[in-house]
Amino acid sequence: MEEKKEFEQEETVETVEEVTEETTEAEEEVSAEEVSDTEEGAEKKGFFKKKEKKDKKDEQIAELTDKVKRQLAEFENFRNRTEKEKAQMYAVGAKEVIEKILPVVDNFERGIKAIPEDKKEDPVASGMEMIYKQLMTVLSDLGVTPIEAIGQEFDPNVHNAVMHVEDEELGENIIKEEFQKGYKYKDAVLRHSMVIVAN
Repeated sequence: MEEKKEFEQEETVETVEEVTEETTEAEEEVSAEEVSDTEEGAEKKGFFKKKEKKDKKDEQIAELTDKVKRQLAEFENFRNRTEKEKAQMYAVGAKEVIEKILPVVDNFERGIKAIPEDKKEDPVASGMEMIYKQLMTVLSDLGVTPIEAIGQEFDPNVHNAVMHVEDEELGENIIKEEFQKGYKYKDAVLRHSMVIVAN
């Protein structure tokens, strides 16, 4: 009997050992599967997180690039506008200065016309002539040109009619005489020509 009991005990011990070995193997298998699953999940999560971060970075880059482009365009517009304003201010300033010089030119012309023919070779007369020519050259270099009047058709944009006369030799609306010379600065009229127009 005792031998039987010992044998039964040995069998139960062996079966218990077998069962524990099986359960530990199963646990190991489960834990290995769980670990692999969790690793895959972590990789997936990490992958998606990276993608999300990359998308956010791309968005930020696109946003910043757009901002920079807009600022460059605004700066270019500002520079163009400033240059335009500067050019306009220069033109206005130049016009004002030239308008103040024109009466001096008129007086030079009157002075030269008043010199008698026999005294035109005098040093004073020739000096006045040279100064007048130099002044006209400077004005021409700046873009100032006299407006053609005598013999031209009357144009209200550049001529100012102060008188009308009957003249059969000239056609209608043809300028007969010029009282005061008109001038243009580039394309703008500085001063209209004061003229007599034939009817």
